[in-house]
This record gives sequence, structure tokens and C-alpha cells, in this order.
Amino acid sequence: MNRRKFIASTGAVGLMAAGGFPSSATVSAKAPAKRALMKLGDQTAPTNETHLNYLARYGVRNICGYPQIEGDRIYATVEELNRMVDLAGKSGISIDCTAPPFLESSYIDKEKHPAIMLAQSPERDRDIEALQTMIKNCARAGVPSIKYNMSILGVVRSGRTPGRGDATNSTWKLSEAHPATPLTKAGHVDADMFWERITYFLDRVIPVANEYKIRMACHPHDPGMPPEGYQGVNRVLGTVDGLKKFVTIRESPYHGLNFCQGTVSEMLHDPGVEIFDVIRYFGSRNKIFNVHFRNIRGHRNDFVEVYPDEGDVNFVKAIQVYKEVGYPYMLMPDHVPVAPNDPGSLQSFAYCYGYIRALIQSVDYMS
Repeated sequence: MNRRKFIASTGAVGLMAAGGFPSSATVSAKAPAKRALMKLGDQTAPTNETHLNYLARYGVRNICGYPQIEGDRIYATVEELNRMVDLAGKSGISIDCTAPPFLESSYIDKEKHPAIMLAQSPERDRDIEALQTMIKNCARAGVPSIKYNMSILGVVRSGRTPGRGDATNSTWKLSEAHPATPLTKAGHVDADMFWERITYFLDRVIPVANEYKIRMACHPHDPGMPPEGYQGVNRVLGTVDGLKKFVTIRESPYHGLNFCQGTVSEMLHDPGVEIFDVIRYFGSRNKIFNVHFRNIRGHRNDFVEVYPDEGDVNFVKAIQVYKEVGYPYMLMPDHVPVAPNDPGSLQSFAYCYGYIRALIQSVDYMS
């Protein structure tokens, strides 16, 4: 092709008529891509030198850490928090979150400090006061967030099923569930009772979080249960509507969710379709303070927990949505498959760290 035909076929005639070919600077001048703000995170214990070096090895630089608390105290002192922060810093890791040694995903009959969830006064007031103290101490130590649970039943599962290779996956089938007892020590807890206990707690905790600017991140109920409840308990934080109500109680920029994407997927009838709008709803309102970035196969009342790349939720699309809403905090693996030759599931977690890190790096280059 001669030069005249080349110019005509490429539309370069118009460019020349307008003043010639564009410079390389003009060709490359594009609006910069929106950066991905989220970070690869982790919440596994213990927060000691060996485990911190393991995390650093796989590119984890932001974690939820667990301070060593002396005795039976249920809050960490400033000194204990500072020691944890300094130790993590030696491995190049930032403590972005912590947790108290109560208000965990624990079964109420085994919980050492159940008063808040059982509405037992004056014990629950003492436990709330301990959490208020921990909020103040986190502010002094530079730890910006605390995660917690408001659970009676803990994490409920019906068994394990085979996964890839020799791994097994945690499984929930409501139709095959057989609770150990008809009721827990909490007895019957209907929705109104549960909301009263949650509101009592938030009314006393969130004003302190506001004052000290500490994000309080609550985990949903795992899994959601039928409206009539399970073991006598109505799991009010086991539906998307329940979570929407929760974040409007004591409205505050420091009151939000430890958004377990796996648990929220377990609430849905078609998680592979529905989860993205749920992320948008809470993410666009700045109510997501942490993300448990895990996948499931199945749906409400019938699912297995799987590796992030083999579930029903498209994780490439999910991370694009987190970028879309400007989510700036941690994406962390959780509830990984277990295998007999993988003590502590360290290999499974390492696989997930690499997978999530690669997703973050990839989405960072997408416009």
C-alpha cells in the first residue's frame, strides 16, 4: 500500500487537515485510572513474631491483630496495644483493627462473658464499660478499628463435605441440621428482644466511638436462619434488611460492618447475582469497615464454603464493585478449606493471600 492509500484508509487525512498527526503526548493523554484503595488483610492469630513473618512472606501488610492481655481482663491496655503495634511494625505490618476477648462468634452456652447478649444487668454494663475503655486505649495506641459480634448461636454448620484434592469444606444444610438442644441458655429470643439488646449496646458504645474516632465493625449472623428462628433465637442480623436496620441505629461514621461477604452471600437466594448490589448499598454509604472476602457454592439454607476461585460469586466482578464504591480498608480470607497435611490451614490461607493480592493489583490497572 502506497502512502496516499495508507493515509486515506486510516482516516489520517482528517488529522492532517486539522494540523497534522498528534504528538505522542496527546495520544497518551488520558484521565488517570481510578486507583484501588483496598488492601490485602488478615485476621488470623496469634499476633506473634513467627506468624507476622509468615504473613509478611505472602505480601500481607495490614491485619487485625490480637494483643496479649494479661489475666482475665477483657480489654487491652495502651501498653499491650503498643507492644502489638511495635512488634507488627518490625515485620512491616500495620495493625488496622483489633478485637476484644469477648463478643466473638461464639455459642452462648460456652461464652465466658455472655451478659450483653443475655441482657443481664449489671454484668452487661461492666462488660460495656470494658469495651468503652478499649475504644479509648485503641485511640491512644493508633489502632483505628475494633471488630465484634452480637451473636447467641455462633457460627452454625451441619458438617463438612469433600472439596478439591484432599480438602474438605464447611457445610450448612438446614434440612439436615440437628441442634444439640431445643434452646440455648438464652431461651427464646424473638426479634424485638434481640433488637433491644443491640440498641442498648449501641446507645452506650457508639457515642464513645464517635468521641475517639474508632470504627466499630460488627459481623453479621452466620448463617441467616428462617423467620421462626433456630434454637429459639431469631437471628436479626442474618438478613440484608436486618443489616440495613442495624447501620441506621445510632447513625455514625464510626458505626458499620465487618462485612463478611461469605456470610452475606449465605443470606441470599442467588448470591452470584444479588451480592454486588448489596456491596454497593453498604459500600456507597461507607458502612463497610472490613471485608471477609470468601466465597460459597449454594445459597440460603444450603451451601458449602470454598476457595475464592471456585464459588458462585465472581470475585473479579466483586473486587471491581469494591473499587467502584471506593472501599479503602482490608480484604481478608476467612473460613478456608482444611486439609490433613495443612496444620492451621496455613497453605490454604497463603493461596488466598496470593489470589486476593493479584486481584487487587489487577483491578488497580483497570479504568
